Amino acid sequence: MKKNNGLTEGPDGLVYTARLPLSSATLNWLADLIRGHLRKVGSRWRALPAGKIAAIVLAVLRCDQRPGDLAGGNGVHRTTVSRWVREVVGLLAARAPRLDRALKKIARSGGGVVLLDGSLIRTRRRTGTETRKNYSGKHKCHGLLVIALTDDKGRLVWVSAVRPGRTSEITACRHDGLTAHLRAAGLGAIGDLGFVGLDDSGPDADPAVITGYKAARNKPLTRGQKLSNKALAAVRAPVEHGFAHLKNWRVLSKVRTDPKWATALVRALLVLTNREVAR
Repeated sequence: MKKNNGLTEGPDGLVYTARLPLSSATLNWLADLIRGHLRKVGSRWRALPAGKIAAIVLAVLRCDQRPGDLAGGNGVHRTTVSRWVREVVGLLAARAPRLDRALKKIARSGGGVVLLDGSLIRTRRRTGTETRKNYSGKHKCHGLLVIALTDDKGRLVWVSAVRPGRTSEITACRHDGLTAHLRAAGLGAIGDLGFVGLDDSGPDADPAVITGYKAARNKPLTRGQKLSNKALAAVRAPVEHGFAHLKNWRVLSKVRTDPKWATALVRALLVLTNREVAR
């Protein structure tokens, strides 16, 4: 019996050229990072040069291209492309800033506040009791929660580890000790109404997290409280731009891989996002 190893799409594989919406500076920087890693680990040979590997990895992250399609167009195996992606994501994630260092850097530059927000990264729905914790009752879908800090201009400075979608934003911040780090750096954070109650300091202490006012069922907001909420919303608007830059990487449109790997993925994309925004 003759074994048929042809492509599933047809007997002949068609290859096309597509534009990658990224700068050449980011590609060259990532290629240099891969070359340095190869020298460090003593890898003498790869199926493709470092520049080509960097382009393939960026295509997966930016455009959510299937590794099998990229492998067929470059004459390598699908598992090789997947291994390159995980390797490069690990290299980038190791360069992501830590919370304390990111806050101290802002404090040294003269900043006084950071912008705080959370977002849900959608995941493929999987069966089983282990994935029930990923269901978000707020968004009515499966996903992973990530908390981010930006400066007053909306540039991302830190992202948290991803947590199950059912986790509240306040719980995620308390796991990271966010308020303690803010007080240690002498900074304050501005958040939306989802962070009301995060800062449980005494009445005489300066608040580390500033939020708006929530209306109760029998206690509507006053005119002054509404104006305060409007002013805070205008100040914290740039944080939405930071998340928009992060979610331009289409690999986050719906995570198909192991959710445990999503933390490294988000932190790697933070590094690439800052490279693109700062160019």
